[in-house]
This record gives sequence, C-alpha cells and structure tokens, in this order.
Amino acid sequence: MAMLLLNAIFERTWGKRAGQLPATEYWADVIPGIKKTHPEFIFIAEAYWDLEWELQQKGFDFCYDKRLYDRLEHDNAESVRLHLSAEPAYQKKLLRFIENHDEPRAAAAFSPGKEQAAAVTISSVPGARLFHEGQFEGRKVRLPVFLGRRPTEPVDKTLQAFYMKLLASINAPIFRDGEWELCQCNGWPDNSSFENLVAWSWVMGSDRRLIVVNLSDNVVQAHVQVPWNEVKGQTWRVTDTLSNAGYDRDGDEMQSSGLYVELGPWNCHFLQFARIGEEKSIKTAA
Repeated sequence: MAMLLLNAIFERTWGKRAGQLPATEYWADVIPGIKKTHPEFIFIAEAYWDLEWELQQKGFDFCYDKRLYDRLEHDNAESVRLHLSAEPAYQKKLLRFIENHDEPRAAAAFSPGKEQAAAVTISSVPGARLFHEGQFEGRKVRLPVFLGRRPTEPVDKTLQAFYMKLLASINAPIFRDGEWELCQCNGWPDNSSFENLVAWSWVMGSDRRLIVVNLSDNVVQAHVQVPWNEVKGQTWRVTDTLSNAGYDRDGDEMQSSGLYVELGPWNCHFLQFARIGEEKSIKTAA
C-alpha cells in the first residue's frame, strides 16, 4: 500500500494527528538513497486510487496495474483497449497481473477460457508480469498471507500446459526490448464483432509478433491492421506459437485490408512473422 505514505494521502487519512506536513516526500527521499547504495534494487508499489503515475514519479520502478485487472474481469474489450492507449513511458512501469495475494484466485474468478485470454493479455503488453504461486496449477482457494497451511487441490493439467506454452512464447528479447504498438481492428457494415478484439504488435530487428485476443464469449471476425510497412511485396509465414498452427500470408494484403482473423470465445492468436525462407533464423534468434 505504497500510496499511503504520500504526504497528501497521509494527511487526509490522519488529519491533525499527522502533525506538520513534511517538506519532502517519503518515497522521494528513500528510493534515491537506497538506489545510491544498491542500484540494482527494484521498487514495486502495491498501488491503488489512480496514484500509479505519481508513485512512478517518486521513483518506483513498477506499480500494480489494478485497473487493467478490474477491466479484464468486469469490462469489455473497448475498456481494455482504452487503458492500453496510455503513454508507453507510463505502461512500461506497470506491473500486470490477474492474481495476487489480495485478489480471488484467477481459476475461481474467471472461466477457463477467460483466464487464458486475460493471461495472454497481461503477459504480452509492456511492463512487468506477476504470476502468483499456484496460478499455473489452477488453485482456487485463496489463503490469508499469514496462514501456514492449505488444502490439497488437484492440478489442472490443461491450464498448466497452457501456461507453460505461454511462458515459452513470451521468453524472447522482443518482449523486453522491442517496440510495442496497439493495433487497429476493423469489421464490416453487418458485422461489428471486431469490437470484442484487442490487438498489439512487437518489433525488434527482423523479429515481428502480433497478439490478437478475443475478450468475449462470442465468435469474432475482423481485419487487424499490421503496422509494418516493410511487409509489402513479400509472402510471410505466420506461426501461432501457442497452437503451433502455421499460415502463409501476403504482405500487400496485410498492409491494405489487414490480416483476417476469426476467433472463438476467449481465443487468441500469438503470432510470429517470418519471410518465407527465414523461419529458421528467426526462431533461432528468439
């Protein structure tokens, strides 16, 4: 609860009991002091009340992104898309999660398909990713942090296999050092299902990725605008690293009308692009 030590919040909480307002902020004094001696130390703020940006300015390396969690659990794709439209400098310092010590277990709060869609989302956008102990196994019982015992729960083998594939898919330099961009999705006059999609791309050197997520319980069709001019004039091998499915797509078509996608409820594409003939070198570089 790092925001409780901000001067304005502390004063609002304790009133006259707090005494005289300090001349400086606690975190603005403490964090640089620690970093001077231990520059590798990472400060993570458990933060709420829309104070993430202020805490970032005080020196925190990352702040909890509770707003994204709430939107994934309760709101629609447009709400998530708007949240991801924030400035990149702000997003890079957010800690994404769908489960922690305070929230219900993801396997209890989300349906299996929705959990996987939410997990793909928080794992492939800028910022840090937090996975809670027991999340991969599908534990449903949330324990108080001070309790030293817990019930035996069966491992959800399907969910565990999904997370292993997801971890392998995001274990690439591009998701740490690449350039991220939110992508536009379009439909046609008699089909507005594209509104249930969110999509973004990563690029680093010759490595290109596109993630498309259906955040609804309906089948969706759309064209996703691929924001890479250099795809023109070439045929590309597109591989879904979660399903291992492969497709050949024309670069000119992807640049003009967009990449056509059709996804079932809560399904996603985790796509890697390579020019025909370069698939092996791209895979090795990743």
